[in-house]
Amino acid sequence: MNDAEIGERLDRTNALLQRVLAEVSKTPSTHAIFVDAGYVYAAAGLLVTGTEDRRSFDLDTEGLIEAFIDKARTIFADSRLLRVYWYDGARRRIHTAEQQSIAELPDVKVRLGNLNANNQQKGVDSLIRSDLESLARHRAISDAALVGGDEDLVPAVEAAQGYGARVHLWGIEAGEGRNQAEPLLWEVDSQRTFDLDFCRPYVTRRSVTTYEEDAPAPSREDVRFVGAQIAAAWLAARGRESLADLLPGHPYLPGSVDQDLLNEAERLLQRSLRGYAPLRRALRDGFWQHLQAQY
Repeated sequence: MNDAEIGERLDRTNALLQRVLAEVSKTPSTHAIFVDAGYVYAAAGLLVTGTEDRRSFDLDTEGLIEAFIDKARTIFADSRLLRVYWYDGARRRIHTAEQQSIAELPDVKVRLGNLNANNQQKGVDSLIRSDLESLARHRAISDAALVGGDEDLVPAVEAAQGYGARVHLWGIEAGEGRNQAEPLLWEVDSQRTFDLDFCRPYVTRRSVTTYEEDAPAPSREDVRFVGAQIAAAWLAARGRESLADLLPGHPYLPGSVDQDLLNEAERLLQRSLRGYAPLRRALRDGFWQHLQAQY
């Protein structure tokens, strides 16, 4: 092969490389947001209301997810959103009413781990790792915004980075100390913390009516009757389809439904039922008895 032929082949190779690079430059980068809901509820609740107990406050999940998307749009200006992954726990992995509403949001995928008897999430970290690793391996994302703080997420970060994705850790300001594990902070490519002003619009403390010390507590029959009243209103508002979703979980109620039941009962009774386990059981019994009678 003479010099002219070699030169001609080099020119063709260079031209091919230039075309490939031009096509690559036209391909937009893609990002996804991975949200550990347990971390968000605990950290945002503690920051805004002073408690991690989900039953004590309401979280505007739709508004918060939109805020995360807007923030990502600003940070990853030349990138498109793949979707938001929302990881939470549920008994028997059956969606609560709140989780169903989140799953219906555009560009949001709800992934559920188990919720044990102590209301602790199980299996969520492994779901995050599986999704992060799979999306990075298939080049579906170039950047991952991870909202969480558990040290168990370190393998997920390492797996995604091993396939070339950049992982950005997002957290919620802690009143004291840190609410994210140091090994996780060490592994990520960047860090960002959302402060009280960012979180406050999405967290609202629930009002609780207190008992009058000199007034007798309601009877179990009174509370059971109120539970049946609320069930009738619940069924009229949501329809039989929602009832069919509840029945497989008997005798348990999804957390959001149970909390709504308690709040409405306290409003009707003008008394708090917090700390009165027998009365709360009577309330649920009345609720379930009415629903089962209608099925």
